Amino acid sequence: MSISLEEQIHQRRANLADLKALGIDVYPRAFARTHTIAALVDAYGQRTHDELEAERIETVTSGRILGIRAFGKANFLVLSDGRAKVQVYIRQDSVPDLDFKIYKLLDFGDWVGVEGRLFRTRTNEFTIWASRLHFLAKCLLPLPEKWHGLTDVEIRYRQRYLDLIVNPDSRRVFETRSRIIAAIRDFMTARGYLEVETPMMQPIAGGALARPFVTHHNTLEMDLYLRIAPELYLKRLTVGGLERVFEINRNFRNEGISTQHNPEFTMMEFYEAYADYQALMTMTEQMIGTVAREAIGTDQITFGEHRISLAAPFERLSLRAATRSAASRQLHREVADADLRNRATAAALAQQLGIEIEHSSGAGAITMTIFEKLCEDRLIQPTFVYDFPTEVSPLSKQKPDDPDTVERFELYTGGFEIANAFSELNDPDEQRRRFEAQLTSRARGDLEAHEMDDDYVRALEYGLPPTGGEGVGVDRLVMLLTNSPSIRDVILFPLMRKRE
Repeated sequence: MSISLEEQIHQRRANLADLKALGIDVYPRAFARTHTIAALVDAYGQRTHDELEAERIETVTSGRILGIRAFGKANFLVLSDGRAKVQVYIRQDSVPDLDFKIYKLLDFGDWVGVEGRLFRTRTNEFTIWASRLHFLAKCLLPLPEKWHGLTDVEIRYRQRYLDLIVNPDSRRVFETRSRIIAAIRDFMTARGYLEVETPMMQPIAGGALARPFVTHHNTLEMDLYLRIAPELYLKRLTVGGLERVFEINRNFRNEGISTQHNPEFTMMEFYEAYADYQALMTMTEQMIGTVAREAIGTDQITFGEHRISLAAPFERLSLRAATRSAASRQLHREVADADLRNRATAAALAQQLGIEIEHSSGAGAITMTIFEKLCEDRLIQPTFVYDFPTEVSPLSKQKPDDPDTVERFELYTGGFEIANAFSELNDPDEQRRRFEAQLTSRARGDLEAHEMDDDYVRALEYGLPPTGGEGVGVDRLVMLLTNSPSIRDVILFPLMRKRE
């Protein structure tokens, strides 16, 4: 006969009351360990029975109870610190009376501390023979019955603490994420980049084409935007003479949610004076491979059903050439470069391909839409897609022989974008014209068009040297390196729709 959830909670609270009645502190303020469970297992887990008996190793450790069982006078706990597990052997005649009473009131999921010596049982199980048992915290809500594999993704994302308790693989993803960020930071600082911090609340939502979140500062009586990118502030620093700067930053975009998009996400953005987008391609190849080797020990990874090599060099495709090739295959006829540079022919091409476009889109934006629909998810091996339409790149430097094209690349791997970079536009007059063109698009209904930023133009008037800049999507890189299919798997607390 199964026990209801309400009955289980009632019993756990009754056990807590009985523990209090014993006169112990049921929520102590600290506990001193000599070893973590993982350290115990690493240091002594391979010792034989005879070695452990000879050394008589004493330990004090702690963890969450993930198993309770009794065989006559032999009582066992299984403790976990999230990294490793260890068995604890408790005999009534080996611990104080109070400690055995504590043992009888323990529940699955409770936190306890244990003192004792290491040994192996008759079944050769690495175990702590307890001499003392300390109560540390009560688990008042039952853990999932299948504690070794919580599969309800809604619960995993909404109650990440529960996911981390019961899914060791989830913990490993976030430990890897931490190593990835540390490896990125090490890579950048080793190359002379200065790590900086720029505003997360900005008077103008700039640096990208995206819809912002709006907030209001009461004292200053002004609306502010959560940043969609740190770009314009980082380039102001380059104007000021900081030749190599980077920021590992949180960005916020008021847009849709998907397996690759969360409204709050992490980027690593950097700028280097005297570099162009070609130099950044080479640096990015080095960075991705180095970070992979540092964080997971290899640059040969599995993502979904694909084996991917992150070793340089990466493939390189021009955006219009890739779009023409994909459209030609789809339509079984040759698509010319000129078809993508004229608004009427580009719109007709999109219609033939069954791709919807915005009324405000020009030829460049239409080309970009066709590329995204036909090409993105097919770019599995690392690929630099370069030379973008000027229309969709208001902050990039134009190619000297082709004003409709800018020196920009995006890195695609696993079927999605990982990085975006370009030779920075540093002509203040041209930058102002680009902003004005964006304002025209905004007036036609494009809510993602860039606003005018007079102070940024003023900064350019003081002189921005030739500069290359890039943003790397940290969350997506973590997805790749941990073989995680959704961005929510690599963000500890992703935004979730409110439950009724």
